[in-house]
Amino acid sequence: MTDLLWDDVKYFFDLDLMGSLPDVRVPNASVEDWQAVLDLVAEKGWKYQYSEGETVLAVPRAEAVLSRPADAECPDLRVWPTADVLAIFRFHADDEVDFDVDLRELQGQGRLDVLCDFLREIGRRLGKPVLMDPEGDHGHPVLGFDVEADRVVLFADPQVR
Repeated sequence: MTDLLWDDVKYFFDLDLMGSLPDVRVPNASVEDWQAVLDLVAEKGWKYQYSEGETVLAVPRAEAVLSRPADAECPDLRVWPTADVLAIFRFHADDEVDFDVDLRELQGQGRLDVLCDFLREIGRRLGKPVLMDPEGDHGHPVLGFDVEADRVVLFADPQVR
């Protein structure tokens, strides 16, 4: 099922407009939500790699990752929902699940469908919205998973060029 059509949203996948790494986030999250995301990654069988700095490690419990000292290096979890699409989760805070996607990997309807499926899986698991903001423009989502609609929707109107 297609949530969004490429021709309707390609404006929001323009690197000059959005930056190459828009911010994707689940606001009002908890340590339990982070753990649910980690569990979802494992259950779905998505390829992943957890690392702290240059050291690749087994994925710890979310509580352990999020309780590290403030001066510790921020770990990341790289998740490939498909072989050619990468999401990088960063454990900055326990109250917001956040990750980056690379718009260069998300061009065209097929890749848009992969992104929508990924956002939908996370949103359904958490029962919370999953929002995509332009890079560096936190708090101004252009699209994301809407819990009530149970699908990925636009939150902003694309500009007509």
